[in-house]
Amino acid sequence: MIIGKCERALCSAIFAAALLMSSHAGAQQKPITADQIISRIQSHVSVPWQPNTVDTFKAGNPDTPITGIAVTMMATLDVLERAAAAGDNLIITHEPTFFDHLDKATDLAAGENDAVLREKREFIEKHGLVIWRIHDHWHARNPDGIEVGMVHALGWEKFQDPTNQYVFALPATTLGDLAGSLKGRLQIHAMRVVGDPNMPVTRVVLSPGAAGFGPESRALEMDGVQVLIIGETREWETVEYVSDAITEGKHKSLIILGHIPSEQAGMEECARWLKVFVPEVPVTMTPAHEPFWIPRDRTGKE
Repeated sequence: MIIGKCERALCSAIFAAALLMSSHAGAQQKPITADQIISRIQSHVSVPWQPNTVDTFKAGNPDTPITGIAVTMMATLDVLERAAAAGDNLIITHEPTFFDHLDKATDLAAGENDAVLREKREFIEKHGLVIWRIHDHWHARNPDGIEVGMVHALGWEKFQDPTNQYVFALPATTLGDLAGSLKGRLQIHAMRVVGDPNMPVTRVVLSPGAAGFGPESRALEMDGVQVLIIGETREWETVEYVSDAITEGKHKSLIILGHIPSEQAGMEECARWLKVFVPEVPVTMTPAHEPFWIPRDRTGKE
């Protein structure tokens, strides 16, 4: 069969178009890298990116092609093991990976030769993991990304003060019932409470994480606030302050959830947020496990 010039030209054009489309599809299917994902986060976070921040890469090569994202509250070795087993090689964590705020591990007596630190670094390198932190900018969002997730987990949206996202006017309850409700909703094994369990409660401040004594004491001084709910604090600061306030006859109390339970739902919110603009790879919430447990006596009582 003889093909005319026009037919040959048409076939050539079709073949060239097919090659172009194939090339374009191949380019689109090129794996997204960790650095590209973080650039996308920076453009979607809705607050100016700060040059002095802990929100940086902590381990791994930013140019690594990503197969899955594990979002977590804290990149413990247990979290890293579960993420690697699931095929997630980018871990986005809220809290430090290497035991201090700047991830320098400077307080370890053996420094980089510390056995625990060394084994963790070796695991990260062996499995080609990339770790990046989102802390400062997630809190800086308006509303605070952690607070949004925690409020959603507690179902407290309708009680939130429109002028202060951390203040809540709750239906009348007691400190004991409030603490029990928090323990159940957040599935906390070990939490601590300072104050009279029968104290009436209507106004609380929810401050996830560890804001420090200054912000915590100012929250307790707010008009009508009876309860401050936090993740953790130094016992010789906020705990002692509340204890003294109670001795003075003031209607104040403190609920200490534990750092992980106090912010975990905030990172679940982060995972939901990421899925909207990172469709190329799976985004999974990989929860950090609460490390504490409560011993029981021989009768089975706590």
